[in-house]
Amino acid sequence: MSPADLLPLLAPRDPDAPLAWRAGQPVSARAFLADVARLAPQLPDGGPAVNLCGDRYDFALGLSAALVRGQTSLLPPDARPDTLARLTESGGHAYALVDDPALDTPGMPRVLIERRHALPEGMGDMAVPGIAAHLHAVSLLTSGSTGAPQPHAKSWQTLVGDVAAAVGRLSEFLGRPSLAGLTLVATVPVQHSYGLESSALLAMLGGAAFDSGRPFFPADVAQALASVPQPRALVTTPFHLKTLLLSGIALPPVDLILSATAPLSPQLAAQAEQAMGGQLVEIYGSTESGQVATRRPTRSEVWETFGEIRVHAEHDAEGAERFIFAGDFVPEPTPMADILELVDDRRFRLLGRANDLIHVAGRRSSLGYLNHHLNSIPGVEDGAFWLPDDVTDGVVRPVAFVVAPTLDAHAIIAALRERLEAVFVPRRVVHVNAFPRAGTGKLTVRALREFALAQLASDGTPVQLSHEVPADHPAFAGHFPGQPLLPGALLLAEVLEAAQGVPALAARLGPRPTLAAAKFLAPVRPGSRLLIDLVPETGASRGLRFEVRMDEVVAVSGRWTPGPEP
Repeated sequence: MSPADLLPLLAPRDPDAPLAWRAGQPVSARAFLADVARLAPQLPDGGPAVNLCGDRYDFALGLSAALVRGQTSLLPPDARPDTLARLTESGGHAYALVDDPALDTPGMPRVLIERRHALPEGMGDMAVPGIAAHLHAVSLLTSGSTGAPQPHAKSWQTLVGDVAAAVGRLSEFLGRPSLAGLTLVATVPVQHSYGLESSALLAMLGGAAFDSGRPFFPADVAQALASVPQPRALVTTPFHLKTLLLSGIALPPVDLILSATAPLSPQLAAQAEQAMGGQLVEIYGSTESGQVATRRPTRSEVWETFGEIRVHAEHDAEGAERFIFAGDFVPEPTPMADILELVDDRRFRLLGRANDLIHVAGRRSSLGYLNHHLNSIPGVEDGAFWLPDDVTDGVVRPVAFVVAPTLDAHAIIAALRERLEAVFVPRRVVHVNAFPRAGTGKLTVRALREFALAQLASDGTPVQLSHEVPADHPAFAGHFPGQPLLPGALLLAEVLEAAQGVPALAARLGPRPTLAAAKFLAPVRPGSRLLIDLVPETGASRGLRFEVRMDEVVAVSGRWTPGPEP
């Protein structure tokens, strides 16, 4: 193989400058190359290597040693036994690279990475290895709707080009000739495409350095940032960033904040820039294409592609419009699962995901758009809309799940009325403690559905709904002239209708529920906004307690029980 067919493992850099930081201590590029030279001969022949290292330095070391041996690295989304079992089903000689001796890898040989940085005698001057440009370097594995890992292969040449394009753009944002001296602290797992490109590879191929940890809690993020010198960058996601800012923890200043995996609101971006002093840059891309565009949300809603990448619209065989990215390091034209508005062939606006569109009462919107407005409400720490399978009055009604300990359903719905069309304002708001988000902060469609059904079906999980009594309700005409109020029977019917609109509660009560108790405590007047609390009883009774409030005034309370079998 000629030298022209090889691309270096590390970009040109001062060999004694830090490539990584571990617990506040620098590790030079020279020491890293010595670690690679020690590990590479220990790897089994063949491969591929399944890189399960949680420490970012150990991961980079294992990836590099595999590249030196000409082996592919498989990067799974997690280390669950069922995920690893699927990787061995296709045969071959896969082995695991681990840095945790307790991690179980059933049916897969393993190589434990030892942490050594002392340069052995005679290894002071290390040549940077050349890697075959077309080597199948990594396969990023993402879980599809079936849960089976879907591989996305990347050559070394593609990864080098991907990072080179990002380096040029980020250097421009920072007003620096290169990224030399910049240290990256990332909250994103390195096995994810964004975590790989914007931490380990951005250091190896872009001249920066990376912190080896993966801080998660706000205090850990602050400590990790403080442990490395400036200039420094925080590589994170909208979910992690919002959690960090809500914590109120004082944060060390940063020069750059990178965010990806979901669009960021301009308000949150401005808050982050004010709190940390650096400029926030969003990265757009996918596992298939790599990172292909950026924007500064506090400056513009328009994204601009990297390098020579171009985007155009075309229609598939069924007539659906899709948007294709091609050129530069993107090996082949790649469609995105998003709806875009093209400004020209290099600039665009992101309108939402193609599989994110929902239709309610003849109106169309995007779950991403709805979630954006839900999460922009002060006091909502996290939130997600979900569209259930059941139909109420011939219309599918969205449900909002929220982590909002200081807000009730009435306040959330009132805020959404100011932001959304009426048909998209949820009738149900369900308070939860947390969402089952992945390490990147993503909440998959499948995970949200399973979570939503479990929340609505679990015994003892209260459901809080909101209902507005129309001022022109026909019942007011006869009840009573001059002092209109909603009859108790209709109020109870509203409660029962609300309960039957929740599939789990409808199944609990059965087709013929019985009113076991009711206590009327205050009149309900025209235009009243009601909060309906439904609390499933635990134990054998299978009853459902309810309370209807107008602000803090209780209008009626009582209990429904399952009726006799038909």
